[in-house]
Amino acid sequence: MRAARSETLLPLRKIYHIALQYSVSRENAQNEWPAIDRRKFLRCTAKIGAALAACSAPYVFSRRAFGATAISFASYGGSYGDFVQEYWIKPFTAETGISVQYVNGPDLAKVKAQVDNKSVEWDVFDATGSVAYAGVDPQVLDPSRFVQQPDNSALVPSFIYTGGIGYDPARTKSPARDFAQLWDVGSFPGPRGLSNTVSENLERALLAGGVPASALYPLDIDRGFKLLDAIKPHVKQWYEATAQGITLIQTKEADYTYTFANRVKAAKASGVSIDFSFDQCISSRSYYTIPRGGPRKGAAMRFLEYVTRLSSRP
Repeated sequence: MRAARSETLLPLRKIYHIALQYSVSRENAQNEWPAIDRRKFLRCTAKIGAALAACSAPYVFSRRAFGATAISFASYGGSYGDFVQEYWIKPFTAETGISVQYVNGPDLAKVKAQVDNKSVEWDVFDATGSVAYAGVDPQVLDPSRFVQQPDNSALVPSFIYTGGIGYDPARTKSPARDFAQLWDVGSFPGPRGLSNTVSENLERALLAGGVPASALYPLDIDRGFKLLDAIKPHVKQWYEATAQGITLIQTKEADYTYTFANRVKAAKASGVSIDFSFDQCISSRSYYTIPRGGPRKGAAMRFLEYVTRLSSRP
C-alpha cells in the first residue's frame, strides 16, 4: 500500500515557491532537491505579510479589531522558542501592546478538541508540515484572511528545521552518520532513541532501506513498517518530547537519537557532550496558523502580519 502525498502541497508550492522538502546529504542535496534561496524565502514571507495586511485591513489594524490585549501562542521550546520570544514576541508586544502567552507543546488533537467544543484557547498554532496538512483537511484550521486567495492555504510558512543523527563523540568514536548506518546495528551497535512521529519514522526507515529522496513519495508504507520492525528491538525509547533527543544521549540511555541541529548546537554550547551528523538529514517546514473560532482572531492576525514582515527578521 502506498500513500499519496497530500494535494495540499501543490498549492503551497505555487504560493510560496519553496520546493525543498527533504535533503539527503551535503554531497547529494543539490542533485536530489533544489536548494532553498534564503533571500527568495524572505521575499516570499514578506509578500505573505503584505497579503495579510491587504486582506485583513481594517480588521487587523484597527485598535477595536484587536479586541483582547493578550493572545496565546502554542509552539515549541528549546533554542527555537528562545528565538521566537526574543526576536518576535517581545518586539511585537512593544509595538502593539498585545502580550503573547507562549504555550510549549502544540498538539493537533488538543486544537481539534478546542474547536469541536467551541472553546478555542490557542490563538496561534505552530504546526509542522504533516500536522498542518492533517489539520487543514478536517477544517480545524481557519483559512480565511491569510492570503489573497484563501482557498489555497490556511498556512503561513515560518521556518525550516533539520533533523538527523545525534550521538556522544566521547562514547562513540566512529558513529553512524546516515540512516542506513543507523539501521545497521551490527556495524554500529548501541541503543537508539527515535521520535514517535509516524511520518518522520517512515521517511527515515525508507531512506535507510535505500529509497532515494527523489522517489520517497508516495511513501511505501508496508516496506517502511517492515524496516521499522527490524530496528524496533534496538530502540530504547520512542520519545514524544523533542528535548528527549538530547537527554537520552546526555543520560547515556541511548547511543544514537534522531534529534535536531539547533537543539544539538544549544546543548553543546551548554557543555553537553553531543554531536550531530549532517551527512544525511531531513529538512521540513513548519507553519503558523489560526484555529477556527478563536475569540481573539484580530490580534492573532496582527501577530502573523508582524512575523512575516521582512523588517522583523533578524
